Amino acid sequence: MATRGERMQAHVLAVLQQNRRSLSAYDILGALRQSNPKLAPPTIYRALAALTENGKVHRLESLNSYVACDGHHADETRVLSICDDCGAVAETAAPDVMNDLSKLAATSGFVPSRHVVEMLGQCGDCATPEAPK
Repeated sequence: MATRGERMQAHVLAVLQQNRRSLSAYDILGALRQSNPKLAPPTIYRALAALTENGKVHRLESLNSYVACDGHHADETRVLSICDDCGAVAETAAPDVMNDLSKLAATSGFVPSRHVVEMLGQCGDCATPEAPK
């Protein structure tokens, strides 16, 4: 039987999976308060922390928001591409990125504690110019 925390994690993950764009903890709280009006922010943050720790959710550092992991990776570096226009987030495997970053860090003696690779710009849909009318 699932614990209350595990059930909340499942609800939070479901909200994130229903969206193509990232959501803040307060966006998630608003969506879940419809069925649970007494829900408080710390509950959402605990669920997000557990989901992030378990690799089911990515925290977008640049936006202070969250997106469901696409689940198609096992210990490989992922690049998160975030559209400035529509907010869509795409996850792409980038196996050579970590090697390149590690080499770069080693040249300066820097020891990273974690890696977050994000790109901001326009997705293919938003970057495509509209056809002439």
